[in-house]
Amino acid sequence: MITEIGIGAGEVWHYLDSRGRVKLEEVFSNIDKPRDLLLMSIGWLAREGHVILQDEGDGFYLSLRKT
Repeated sequence: MITEIGIGAGEVWHYLDSRGRVKLEEVFSNIDKPRDLLLMSIGWLAREGHVILQDEGDGFYLSLRKT
């Protein structure tokens, strides 16, 4: 399972790298992985400090943290 979460994290990272800031629902719609797996992958990226997740009232937005 850890491998699948890591692969999902890589796909999310590449998606954000090519598109910038996106609505979380867009990630679920455009990456062909189960929603739960993507949430775990995003959690992994957040814990590692690679993404920023913001609640804007109309939904959550996700972007890469630029270092």
